[in-house]
Amino acid sequence: MRRRRYGFVIIALLALLHAYIGLRILPDLPLARAVQASGVLWLLASATLIPLGLLASRFARHSLSDRIAWAGLFALGVFSSLFVLTLLRDASLLIAMLIGLHGPAYVHGTAIAVPALAGLASLIGFLNARRVARVVDVDVPIAGLPAALHGFTIAQISDIHVGPTIKHGYLEAIVNRVNALQADVIAITGDLVDGSVSQLRPHTAPLARLSARHGTYFVTGNHEYYSNAHAWIAEVRRLGLTVLLNEHVVLNHGGASLLVAGVTDFTAHHFDESHRSDPHAALAGAPHGVGAKVLLAHQPRTASAAADAGFDLQLSGHTHGGQFFPWNLFVPMQQPYVAGLKKLRALWVYTSRGTGYWGPPKRFGAPSEITRVRLVPALTS
Repeated sequence: MRRRRYGFVIIALLALLHAYIGLRILPDLPLARAVQASGVLWLLASATLIPLGLLASRFARHSLSDRIAWAGLFALGVFSSLFVLTLLRDASLLIAMLIGLHGPAYVHGTAIAVPALAGLASLIGFLNARRVARVVDVDVPIAGLPAALHGFTIAQISDIHVGPTIKHGYLEAIVNRVNALQADVIAITGDLVDGSVSQLRPHTAPLARLSARHGTYFVTGNHEYYSNAHAWIAEVRRLGLTVLLNEHVVLNHGGASLLVAGVTDFTAHHFDESHRSDPHAALAGAPHGVGAKVLLAHQPRTASAAADAGFDLQLSGHTHGGQFFPWNLFVPMQQPYVAGLKKLRALWVYTSRGTGYWGPPKRFGAPSEITRVRLVPALTS
């Protein structure tokens, strides 16, 4: 009952926000009434499709579910830009009025600019989201790195979100690009899926082809717990990947040892107390004197505990780099790092912008990535 009431509140809020856009933009468009009427129809369709798209997984027919999800999630991306640009336009109109520039030309021009810019941002964002992620090279300097580990490479993919709009072909293209890197290790840092094993098993099958000298390692993200993490852990293992649940492996590389550890998602204990994320537990029983200690942790906010535990490098995702404006402005409210390589005491933290996308098929100002991390010796002064 409470969930249904919450759903009605969301639908009502969406309707009000669409009405706000219509009332603030459509009357000021210097266009024929027929064009303005089409704007009304678009807003009505958007307000209807968005909640349907978010609930599309409940439809019995997968083909229908996917089509509704595509329409609703694309509409959500356009709506997001329309809403933000309408707010910015209202702020600019207020400023223009205060400084005496509030004339018909400015009013009409800004009204045209809102849907034009929203459409352009959505188109560019769609193309960015649907292309295969580019490879980003990152060198991480490690103090005291053994010579045998100089140039050791880790291919990181994260936040693919196989689900309503990301399917077999999208993931297969990622796998092909990752395999071409011929990395020493492949790391998948969570949020692989959005949906059940029964729905998505055919679409995650390409993961079985991932190939690296020392294997492929996976840690859970928060979205695995929304989609039955235990079932996905079993499925990922069936595909031949190693799942690290607050544990580690020690790799021998040219006579030097490298520790690769993984923790469960930062919020996993809300779903299963036995999965509480614990970087210290991930190091339990580790040998002394390993050449480097690398932690796979979905959320960057694991970094403080990882630094305390003594890791040299943490690889994370979760943030998507904000994915598109203005959500990049809100990420720092929850996470200490949004994207890129940062330092916390003796710990390096690399946060991937993600290899896929979540929700709207839209990336603007936060390109997707496949990260090739290379360990290099730290310069000594």
